Amino acid sequence: MSVMGIDIGTTTISVIMMDDETGKLLDSLTIPHKSFLKGYPAYSKVQDPQVIWKLTEQAAAELISRNGVPKCIGMTGQMHGFLYVDQKGEAVSPLYTWQDGSGNEFLPDGRTSVEILQSAAGSAASGYGLITHYYLQKKGLVPENARKMVTISDYIAMKLCGGCDPFIAGDMAASWGCFDLELGDFCRQELEEQELDLSVLPEILSGHPVVGVTSGVFPKNIPVIASLGDNQASVIGSVKDLSNTVLINIGTGSQVSFGTERYVDAHGSIELRPCTGKHFLMVGSGLCGGRAYAMLEKFYREVSGTEDSKEMYRRMEQQAREFMDAYGKEAAWKIRTAFSGTRSNPGERGSISSISVENFYPGAMTLGMLQGILGELKEMYGEMCSITGTKAANLVGSGNGLRRNALMRELAGDIFHMPVKIPVCTEEAAYGAALQALVSAGFEDSLEEAQRKIQYES
Repeated sequence: MSVMGIDIGTTTISVIMMDDETGKLLDSLTIPHKSFLKGYPAYSKVQDPQVIWKLTEQAAAELISRNGVPKCIGMTGQMHGFLYVDQKGEAVSPLYTWQDGSGNEFLPDGRTSVEILQSAAGSAASGYGLITHYYLQKKGLVPENARKMVTISDYIAMKLCGGCDPFIAGDMAASWGCFDLELGDFCRQELEEQELDLSVLPEILSGHPVVGVTSGVFPKNIPVIASLGDNQASVIGSVKDLSNTVLINIGTGSQVSFGTERYVDAHGSIELRPCTGKHFLMVGSGLCGGRAYAMLEKFYREVSGTEDSKEMYRRMEQQAREFMDAYGKEAAWKIRTAFSGTRSNPGERGSISSISVENFYPGAMTLGMLQGILGELKEMYGEMCSITGTKAANLVGSGNGLRRNALMRELAGDIFHMPVKIPVCTEEAAYGAALQALVSAGFEDSLEEAQRKIQYES
């Protein structure tokens, strides 16, 4: 038998089928959804939830037609964002994504939504659901028929089950900001004092239970679970030992995650997030991350006049390796990759230094960019070790930035002083959602048992 995992990403939808006994990936389908909407202010990053739903429905149906009916369906998706739904559970707004910048826009009193809510209730950044909701409320942009807020992946779960009552698990709720991790609830009193409308908040679930069974055009009665955050799902689908492994993920952005079994006072660039019933995650996010390397590739193509992106990436890696072999890693340019700012300082920008006559080579710039991306994550991991007083014994890497770049993997091992393990399944978040689904639907006794199915490249 099989289990399905669905990941609603910022740019793609990934659906996998996994063998429920061995954990072997049976089939997968990843498609771009191209759902960003035009005609909105430049700071507003919004998507069409109906486009995402239809494409998800089609992709899931195709995998079922190719592989048979799964035992259960796990859900995950982009964190922080939300959409409004009406009494019938239908979308009445666009999806406001995690990239939405409205929280940094000035309100009439000269402050931003981030400044106001961060001061009142902490844990707030632009793109977080409650920050965006506050801005929309103050601007009178909340639809009149909006009944509840919901994440895009839980919206898809509702549609799969034909339901109309929104819900949210604790990890996704925390991603909306202004959330008390110790209480497991939003900072309601502080938010009410800022006159934020809390009636639109959905029910917060305990864990990730089964929220319904499939209906409509799908085979009937397949259990569907409440969505995990994509960060948590990616960790669960990549790491066998949450307390003793640091995970780095490099895709469009970048993240470093390290589990802890106790609540800790995370601060600075580190965020504490709920994960499993036994673990929290300490998470550090690089807002530019892998995008910095893509920016450099585009820069090189513009200079050279070529359109062959694949060949340019190959050449970049080759030149970086040749420079490293000839001059050493320390001779590379020193690059701070905060080109999109940081969570704690959106106004911060990247920098390039240590350029000399001796190292004025493209390879030095490329090598410096790779080291800058990884160095930002190592710096945040160091903060995590200071917070907990512990270090990880294992390093796992995920995301296309690491998978497609052998030099980046090699550098990661050097910088973190541990060999990098790469999961066999390339869709780690969807895989993690599938593992969680097996536990939630009662087919596995524990998440730890389910995670034993994870396999790494040899």
